[in-house]
Amino acid sequence: MYIEKVPNRNSPPAVLLRESYREGDQVKKRTLANLSKLPDDIIDNLKLALKGATLSMNEGIPNNFEVIRSLPHGHVMAILETIKKLGLDKIISEKSSRIRNLVVAMIVARIINPKSKLATARGFNSETGSQSLGQLLDLEKADEEELYNALDWLLEKQEKIEKHLALKHLESGTLVLYDVTSTYLEGNGCELEKYSYNRDKKKGETQIVFGLLCSAKGCPIALEVFEGNTSEGATLSGQIEKVRKGWGIENVVWVRLGVEKVVTDLPSHSEPCVRLSPHTAPSLTVPLLRIPLDFSVVACDNFLVVISRLPSEADFSS
Repeated sequence: MYIEKVPNRNSPPAVLLRESYREGDQVKKRTLANLSKLPDDIIDNLKLALKGATLSMNEGIPNNFEVIRSLPHGHVMAILETIKKLGLDKIISEKSSRIRNLVVAMIVARIINPKSKLATARGFNSETGSQSLGQLLDLEKADEEELYNALDWLLEKQEKIEKHLALKHLESGTLVLYDVTSTYLEGNGCELEKYSYNRDKKKGETQIVFGLLCSAKGCPIALEVFEGNTSEGATLSGQIEKVRKGWGIENVVWVRLGVEKVVTDLPSHSEPCVRLSPHTAPSLTVPLLRIPLDFSVVACDNFLVVISRLPSEADFSS
């Protein structure tokens, strides 16, 4: 880009911001902006800036502005535009509202810098804000109670949102990824908190268990929270029921990383189940599925459960 002065017959010359480009063998130029109304000192400094010169804070353009406040903005805008492009805001609620903005803002804040609801609300505030999110979504007066109320509102929509995602990303005969983990809790009062084996190695702390269901591409579809002493296998039957009866998706292949004891709860399911031998499993004609010999497979009516072996240290070192 460069600045060019173009003479006018009966008027002062036009000051134009232009750029050159090539079209075939010809070099052409186009006008990007008319700078004629800007003061001469600003135009001179723009010329220097376009040539790569560094301007000090004591001269040129900065002298014409007073910086009152500057909030990080680019990463916020990038995530908000991605949410709009994916249509996630419309999946949450077709109608734009403050409560939907609160949910979207919490998603963005969770990606940027996950904190407590109190700290998140302070990040939106006009006086204590840490980025431009509160200003963009008009949430500068939001407090933590409003965020918790928005989560209660979102919980009521969970079933509808998950079904929408399932119909968009899953189909009959598809591969479903499912895994279970837990997290410890500090404080008390949660209805689901229980003492059990703690993956976080936090002795004496209660925990909750949750299962995440994803598409074959790893897109999260559904999340369910269980009591902290729920076994991994006990969560699976309910997920199968959700996919088949709640979403109307049949012939699903479930893939799950873990130990084989997860299958002990499957016989309580209404359909008969049978464990396939290591030599039979690889011969199954399931799209996109090649089952190694060291995987465990349980076949039930219209669905398979594939339990992969846990990776060893050798897998990571290689």
